[in-house]
This record gives sequence, structure tokens and C-alpha cells, in this order.
Amino acid sequence: MSTTKRARFSPRRKALLAFFALLLAGLGYLHFTGAAGTSGISNKDMDWNGDGNVTEQEIMQAFYAVVVEKQTEGRRECRSYSWRSDGSSIRVDCRTTVAPEATPAK
Repeated sequence: MSTTKRARFSPRRKALLAFFALLLAGLGYLHFTGAAGTSGISNKDMDWNGDGNVTEQEIMQAFYAVVVEKQTEGRRECRSYSWRSDGSSIRVDCRTTVAPEATPAK
């Protein structure tokens, strides 16, 4: 029997762990900066140029080029979509929810 210790993680496992750590950090950054792709928008709503067709390019733009800002006024919730580069507005989606209004914190 050999008395040498085996490494806890092989180089392949270390590379895989580093890859997933970087992927998770990237997704966290995108969510923190307000990327539309991480805000729960469905693919059919990612038609940024308004032509009625959602392409793969528009889906990718939801992660790197489009940001969303959420506003809540009582029962009305609005999401403003805009371009990350110049801030020009793409569209605003508003909904009225049936949940009770939140009480102000004391």
C-alpha cells in the first residue's frame, strides 16, 4: 500500500469549481446591476425592436444591454426597460396586483 496522500480535488475538479464560481459571480453582478434577463422577464417579452419577432440576439441583449427599473405605487407595479449604454427608454410595463397594500414601516 502506498502512503502518499491523494489531492483532495483533482485539477479538473478545481477548474470546474472555478468555472462555476465565476459563473455565479457573473450572474450576481448582472442581477445587482439590473439586467433584464435576470429580472424574471419571459422570452416572448424580449422583443426590444418591436418587430413582433424575438431573436436570439434580442434574448442575449436582455443580459448585457437592457436594464430594468422596478417602481411600486400602492397596488401598481411598473417596470421600465431601457438601454444600458445611453439610458433611452424601450418601454414601460405596468400591472395592478390584487395583493393588499403594504403598510409603511414604523
